Amino acid sequence: MSTKPRAALPPHGPATPPTDKELVLKVIPMPADTNGNGDIFGGWVMAHVDLAGSILPARIIRGRMATVAVKEFVFKQPVRVGDILSFYSSVTRIGRTSVTVDVEVFAERFQRQGSFVRVTEALVTYVALDENGRPKAIETSDAG
Repeated sequence: MSTKPRAALPPHGPATPPTDKELVLKVIPMPADTNGNGDIFGGWVMAHVDLAGSILPARIIRGRMATVAVKEFVFKQPVRVGDILSFYSSVTRIGRTSVTVDVEVFAERFQRQGSFVRVTEALVTYVALDENGRPKAIETSDAG
């Protein structure tokens, strides 16, 4: 039997939504979104992270864009029917043709509204596209 200590796991208790990110989306998963265990499909959550992550880049790119990378997608807690999911995001990098966004998802459990748990987070990168679907430079302008 090994006596090697296990790596500490991140806390799964109550959390506080971030104050340094913008609330970009709120959704409530329904029974049709569940897997055989009664939890919400991870792919359903991932799709909503992609939608939430695209809000801030859309303001910068102001045109067609596509998701090109998702990094470090970690599920920390299951999502359940009736949870109120809040998606917070912030831009972490603006490149020549791409924008990377950090997205964190918090759940208010149906029976404990006002108490949050972090359920997942991901880094998502979007690339600006021209009319032919090829990467294009992001226009940087201070004029709004």
